Amino acid sequence: MITINTDGGARGNPGRAAVGVYISDDKGKELLAMGKTIGFATNNVAEYRAVIEALEWVCEHKEQLEDTTIRFLLDSELVVMQLTGMYRVKNPVLQGLLFTIRTLESKMPFALTYKHIPRAQNKKADALVNKALDNLL
Repeated sequence: MITINTDGGARGNPGRAAVGVYISDDKGKELLAMGKTIGFATNNVAEYRAVIEALEWVCEHKEQLEDTTIRFLLDSELVVMQLTGMYRVKNPVLQGLLFTIRTLESKMPFALTYKHIPRAQNKKADALVNKALDNLL
């Protein structure tokens, strides 16, 4: 199993925004720790963009990952509920990002799950967001 922690944040909401992605294997070995700024955005856009960054990485590395399951852990309950289909996405910008996510998911030979976790359990991805926003990466 591959575990992907993602986070996104915007200072000002909307404001200067960044994403954080932390990917590890089933033994806890770090496969990716990435944070980067994404310009001016809302928190929700940043959360979606973090998922997209992670899915793009998985697409680029799927041959090395073999047959596995991918578990996304996010501290945004709203985004998880939208990605799992429990809530509709009404915002046109988020609808476009959701379309991108669904397109990337369709290229996956893996089972994907999205789960909400408390912010305290998402420290690695959150730290990557803050380091990007503080220009420390």
